[in-house]
Amino acid sequence: MSQVTVYDVAAQAEVSISTVSRVLNTPEKVKAPTRARVLAVIDELGFVPKAEAVARSRRKHGRIGVLAPFLTYPSFVQRLRGVTTALSTSPYELIIYYVDSMARLESHIASLSITRRLDGLILMGLSLTDAAVERLRSAEIEAVPIEFPQAGFSSVEIDNAAGGRLAAEHFLALGHRRIGFIGDADPPDFAIRNSDRRLAGFRAAVAEAGLALPDEAIGLAPHGLETARQQGHRLLSLPEPPTAIFAQSDTQAMGVLRAARERGLTVPRDVAIIGFDDVEIAEYVGLTTVHQPLEESGRVAVELLLARLADPARPVQRVQLPLTLVRRDTA
Repeated sequence: MSQVTVYDVAAQAEVSISTVSRVLNTPEKVKAPTRARVLAVIDELGFVPKAEAVARSRRKHGRIGVLAPFLTYPSFVQRLRGVTTALSTSPYELIIYYVDSMARLESHIASLSITRRLDGLILMGLSLTDAAVERLRSAEIEAVPIEFPQAGFSSVEIDNAAGGRLAAEHFLALGHRRIGFIGDADPPDFAIRNSDRRLAGFRAAVAEAGLALPDEAIGLAPHGLETARQQGHRLLSLPEPPTAIFAQSDTQAMGVLRAARERGLTVPRDVAIIGFDDVEIAEYVGLTTVHQPLEESGRVAVELLLARLADPARPVQRVQLPLTLVRRDTA
């Protein structure tokens, strides 16, 4: 059987060759229905690059890829540091692929599955579709997701709902009865919805204590310092403002801290604040927070990946890292 070419893909998908190229390299420039049609044809025909590229793909490349969104978030920076530290003594080179849209994520998965330029892949905070998982498996690319379990792959996880519970239980132990929450609104469709899980655990613990978490005491906005500051002002201007606020990330907690100080409030006397992640700056500002082992999660992901690369028959492992509440000045 003759090798499938880019011309075959273009003809069956009824698009130009340049459109096929854009789907694989600049997917955001292709309309979603067209992109989906081209990827479906690629899968159906089993399209691979020309023969010499296939030959290269069958050799070990000595490269590990990281697919990651939100590269400017402190939590992702620390997690990536764990990955780079773990790989520093290995023979593998690290390649980072930035994800800023579902189209970009799909394109990276499709392109890597076709060219097989990597020995393995680490996925940070990303949710894969069934089609993306199948592409990785068909291409025999080993992957390790961080934060999101995926059947057939080893993974590194935390219990986000349990983290929300830790924050609520600390507030309750301190005697707070009017409690608020700051989290993410409308996260990207390619990202893990950690904020929702942290809110669910937080809300459950508050309810079990016989207290309410009214809708007006929940502030949701796009992730960031300024949006969290604005939501903090809104919660603190309520007729009966919360005396304690849990923010689902340290970044958002610091936005709330700024709002409290702008209103002349003393933390934690007037309002207590808890964050989530325990990024490096949290200690410097005295932020009470739910600590997750960010660097360790990157290191463990590398260890799991290298173990499977060394022995593909090794059983997949789901490693759940512990969460702890770190008490500092704000609660």
